Amino acid sequence: MLPVLAVATLTALFEMKKKEGLVLINTGSGKGKTTAALGIALRASGYGLKGVMIQFIKGSWFYGEKKSFQLLSPNFRLITHGKGFVGIIDDKLPFEEHKKIAQEALEIAKKEVICKDNDIVILDEINYAAKGNLITTQDIIDLIKMKEKTIDLILTGNYADQSIIDLADTVTEMKEIKHAFNKGNLAKKGIDF
Repeated sequence: MLPVLAVATLTALFEMKKKEGLVLINTGSGKGKTTAALGIALRASGYGLKGVMIQFIKGSWFYGEKKSFQLLSPNFRLITHGKGFVGIIDDKLPFEEHKKIAQEALEIAKKEVICKDNDIVILDEINYAAKGNLITTQDIIDLIKMKEKTIDLILTGNYADQSIIDLADTVTEMKEIKHAFNKGNLAKKGIDF
């Protein structure tokens, strides 16, 4: 058991560090970018921190995090604002519709990154949204620059632009070494979605 003084010191350090929000990026071709961000939401929720995940691409498909966020409520909220992955699998929407929805998600993100009620804001698949020309790299840079200084901002998705990486405090690249999909396995419930 920690002495009372050690607990007080750790608490003071935690509160001091809370004043400095970080920018984290989870990028790369490997699996786990959103999952890592969700792990931070789970951890932060355990400390009573509050936040939101805004999903720029994921749409009407069911995936586990939709239900998981109900378990993290009221600390964390999930705003799914995409219409699904652009140009793959069963996408039948015109590109302009995807772009319109991404622009709406961007407006929501602008409000959330300055909301003092948030400790953490996760912008899921935002790097894909920029790579796919649904939003611009400058839009992401503007979000980083406008964020409330105490908010930790997490950006996920492959293809993070170097100019965004340069602004980040922590960048993690998920690298695919091997994936079950390459052996013909479809996405697995609870693992992939």
